[in-house]
Formats: sequence, C-alpha cells, structure tokens
Amino acid sequence: MFLAILFLFFIILGFASVIVFTQASVYVSVMAVGLALALQKYVASYFSFFVINLSRLFSPGDRIRIGNIKGDVKKLGLFHFILDEVGEDEKLGGELTGRTFHIPNLIVLDQPVLNYSKNFSVKDRPIKCDLIFDEVRIPVTSQSDLRQAVQLLGDIITDEDKVYLTQAKETFGSDYPNFVREAEVGPRIILHVDSQRVWLKGKFVTPYETRNQLKTQIYLRFIERIRQDPDIHLA
Repeated sequence: MFLAILFLFFIILGFASVIVFTQASVYVSVMAVGLALALQKYVASYFSFFVINLSRLFSPGDRIRIGNIKGDVKKLGLFHFILDEVGEDEKLGGELTGRTFHIPNLIVLDQPVLNYSKNFSVKDRPIKCDLIFDEVRIPVTSQSDLRQAVQLLGDIITDEDKVYLTQAKETFGSDYPNFVREAEVGPRIILHVDSQRVWLKGKFVTPYETRNQLKTQIYLRFIERIRQDPDIHLA
C-alpha cells in the first residue's frame, strides 16, 4: 500500500513538473519575442554603424543631407550620429542654424544619403571634395541691355571662382566630373523671363562651406558695376 501511494506521488510530481516547465517555457518565449521586438531598432542601428563605416557613407566633418535634414556630421556613435543642422536657401542658406539632431544609424538603410564632401571618385576611389555647383539670381528690367548684363555677370563669376576651378582640376586630374567641365566650357549665365522681370542666373564652382560668402562678393561686385552703367537696371 505504501509503495503504491509513493508511486502515485511521483507520478503526480512528474505531471506537475511538466506543467510548470511548459508554462515557464511559454513565459520565456513570450519574453524573448517581446525583448526582440523592443530591441530590434537598436540592433539595426548597431549594424548600421558598420555599414556606414565600411561603405564610407560619411564621417565626422562631412556635410550631408539625409531625408529632409541637412547638416554637418559632428559625431558617429554605435547607435546614432549627431548632426549640426545647416539651413536651406529660404532659412539661413548654407549656414549653421544652432540646432542639433541625434539620428539613429538605421535611417541610412531606407533613406537616400547625399554627401556634399564625398560625391566624387577618381579611378573608382571616393575622394573628399567640398566643391559644388551653385548659382546667383539677379533680377533686371526687360529694358536693360541684357547682352551687356550677361557679359558683366559672366566676367565677375569667372574672376571670382577661377581659383576653385583650378583647385578642382588639381584634385581630379583628367578625371573630373561633369559639373567642373561644364563650368569651364559651358554657358555660365542663362536668362529666365517672367511677366515682371528678367532673371540673370549665373553658375559657379564653390566650396559648400563658403558658398554664401562667394555669393555675397559676386552680388556686391555686380551692383557696384551697374551703378556706373545707365543701361542696366535692377528690377
């Protein structure tokens, strides 16, 4: 009788252990799934750190645009990178705004990245180059001497950005990109006409960090010159 009771006790204990173990397994599985879901973005950001470095998408000091955010990379960490925001043309164009963004690394997996510092390559090797194509826009009246205005603005731009064109040629050698070639042989000034004015649009090569200073210098020189010319008038 005693042996039967003992045997029955062990059978009940075994069933109880199976039930408890099964419940614990389910609980652990649920916890693991929940933890994986909670940490998936951190895991993606962690691996994106290596993607950024191995592919050389950007590094501290580069100016980039990612999505609708533009800024200078201040720091690249394991899970996020820090950008000092740079304004667009309508808001502190090309200048630091004072705002800082902390952006998860995983965003590079599904957002286009424009790197103003490393857009080019020489012999399949990416190089650091801060030169971009920019433009000035000057409105003049339709009664102005447009040919003379085009010539004047073209001469000023050619003089102002010649040092940067020389720098670009030295950087790229014979394998320089189309925008440098266009700046050298293509039209520097184009006209756009609307119902109220004629726009002079002048293209020039400039370092992205000092583009506003170069623009200002071009505007100043043009305004100073047309003060002496009665045939060109700002609209």
